[in-house]
Amino acid sequence: MAEKDIHPDLQIVDKEYGLPYSKGLMAQSIMATGLPPERAYHVAREIEQHLHDSGQSSISLKRLREIAQQVLGEEEGQSFTERYRRWRMLGKLEKPIVILIGGATGVGKSTLATQVAHRLGVTRLTSSDSVRQVMRAFFSEELMPAIHYSSFEAAKAVRPDMARGVNRDLAGYIEQVEKVSVGINAIIERAIREGTRMVLEGAHIVPGYLNEEYWHDAIVIQMVLIVKDEDHHKSHFFVRDQETDGVRSLKKYLDNIEKIRLIQRYLVERARKVDVPVIDNQSIDDAVATAMDIVLDSVNRYQQSSGLMINTG
Repeated sequence: MAEKDIHPDLQIVDKEYGLPYSKGLMAQSIMATGLPPERAYHVAREIEQHLHDSGQSSISLKRLREIAQQVLGEEEGQSFTERYRRWRMLGKLEKPIVILIGGATGVGKSTLATQVAHRLGVTRLTSSDSVRQVMRAFFSEELMPAIHYSSFEAAKAVRPDMARGVNRDLAGYIEQVEKVSVGINAIIERAIREGTRMVLEGAHIVPGYLNEEYWHDAIVIQMVLIVKDEDHHKSHFFVRDQETDGVRSLKKYLDNIEKIRLIQRYLVERARKVDVPVIDNQSIDDAVATAMDIVLDSVNRYQQSSGLMINTG
């Protein structure tokens, strides 16, 4: 049974327009601080209770935001108040935000990307594997063999004589990354040119491999997601197998776990070389909170470096 609003007639007034207070929308904005959904909804309900106790029939948007910050601080602490303040800056930025989430197979990239996009209100969400699938439709295996295998099986496309002195699995993965990066660069460039916010995730998003020529026209935020503990990493595949009713073969992933872990170590190495943050996905709630911190801190640095004075009142 759906929960009834405490104060269904309360109007939020912004200039000459008025809209009813929505716990759902408030909870979504609070989730941008990194709070999990159940805590964000609790805070949204406390805000609604505060509004009800005030006895007012309408309230300005500015005052609502002040109350939201106050209640959030009381319920969760001042660090979340600061995150909320930074989140509100996003709507006032003149540059689009492009978030790039790299990571090996099975670390939770798509889950993290979906959660981050939802919290930021970003509607354009795609994966590098979708780019690879499109490229496969245009380029035959004979013409571009590397893109016709999973990232951890791309060694099958590497001739033995081309991998002398290097790990063949890593050589195949790098070759695939180089090919797919062409499509990824095109998607990023288009989003920046259109001024569209976007979240892009995938095993082919490797720090240092993308063309940064257009990045000065956007706030591009990179991160790499990992699962440091191997047993925990394996457990992700068991969960995936159950959720998909075996459509994505559990045995295939477990048989190739060493190759997948090799790719993860390479991604961490590349991230550290260019100062891209690495998130250990021990818990998706913690990973989301860390990712949101990275995003909001990046926005704050951009604001400070560009000399913007944004009124958050």
